[in-house]
Parts: sequence; C-alpha cells; structure tokens
Amino acid sequence: MITIRKSEERGHADRGWINSYFTFTFGGYRDTEHMGFRALRVLNDDRIAPGMGFGAHAHRDMEIITYVLEGQLQHKDSMGEHHTFGANTIQAMSAGTGVVHSEFNPSDSEPVHLIQIWIDPAEEDVEPSYQQIPFDPAEKRGRWRLIASPQPGNGVSAATIHQDAQVYAAVLAPGEILKYQLAPQRHAWVQVASGTLNVGNRILATGDGAAISAESELVFTGAGAADSEFLLFDLA
Repeated sequence: MITIRKSEERGHADRGWINSYFTFTFGGYRDTEHMGFRALRVLNDDRIAPGMGFGAHAHRDMEIITYVLEGQLQHKDSMGEHHTFGANTIQAMSAGTGVVHSEFNPSDSEPVHLIQIWIDPAEEDVEPSYQQIPFDPAEKRGRWRLIASPQPGNGVSAATIHQDAQVYAAVLAPGEILKYQLAPQRHAWVQVASGTLNVGNRILATGDGAAISAESELVFTGAGAADSEFLLFDLA
C-alpha cells in the first residue's frame, strides 16, 4: 500500500528569513492526521536566507539528521563542535541527555536549502554525539547511499543512530531504475527532494512523499526530463 503526501498538502510557513514546508506536525503547524510515520517524527523542507538561521536552542532525546541540497550550513553546539558543510555530507546529531546548538547560513549572498529530519530514538538519555561524514556524489547516483543506520557496519561510512531505521539517498537519471527489498513487517517513507519519481507506478514530484506498508519489492524509476533525488527511510 502506497499513500502519497502531496507537496502542496504540507504545512507551510514563510517568515522571510526562512521558508519551510512541513510534512508532519511541527511548531505552529498542527495536523492530527500527520503526526509522523513510525519513528520518523519531523521532515521539514527549509530554505534559509543568506546570513540568517536558528540561534542557540536546546534538544534532547531525538536523532537529528540534516541533509543539505544546496548552499552551506554552519553548525555550532555545546559539545564544542563547530562546522560548515554543504551537499553530499552526512550530518547527524544524537541529542540524548541534552545539547544546545545553532544553525546558520554563513553566506552573504546565497540561500541554503536543506531537509531537516528528526527520528524518535529507541532509548532515552544517551550521551549526546555529533557526526559529519562527506561522501562522493557518485555514491548516490543510480544506487543506494546509506546515510544513517543503527549499525552501518561492512565498511560503510554512515551515521550511527539510536533507532531501528535506515536512511538512504539516491539520484536517478530519467528512465533509470533502482529496486529495494522491504523486509516483512517493515515500512518505508519516500521523500522526493528534486525531480520526478515513479514509485510502484505512482508519480511523485518535488516535495511529494509517500508512506509504504505491506509491500515487498519497491521499484523506483527516474521520470521527467531531469535527474530525481530522493530519500528512503526503512522503518520498523
């Protein structure tokens, strides 16, 4: 079963310095029918204006992954981490017992476009941690690039998170096909970052998402005239 969440159905807030679309309930956007999907709690599509960002604020007991699509983001936190990163970089933070951080667009001319992901942890009060892993963009072209997992292993460089969830990124050229085997009793969420994607003969456009349950083999095909980039969440 594939249930599509269209881009235009998402919550939206444009505060000038940030333009956000919310797949699930977040902040001032409340939607009791879209409170999250399995352990996936937040999926925000944000565009932050040059020189702007989130000042110091606290989190706890949440796995937070930031996936930059365009531009640069500067991260500072109470663990002493201070980094600037862009696309093709895995950035994850386990808030655990508590962490304070800020996120800013350091550019004075270019916006930053990112997808902010929150995943509920399987255990609370873990020690806070920060992970940042760059990768070659070729690693996600026509194949699955693991972004985060509870146990990456097998020599795969990915963020370790405290939840039974795997997060993948992929880019498909028009007509290119990629398959994924979803184990019994597992569920998936697909989020299209850019382009057009065919999922089980259902067309998803930029910003669209889909909840998938009771399926085994998932078939993804690049559609439209340009590449499609998307994220896949394999969830318990």
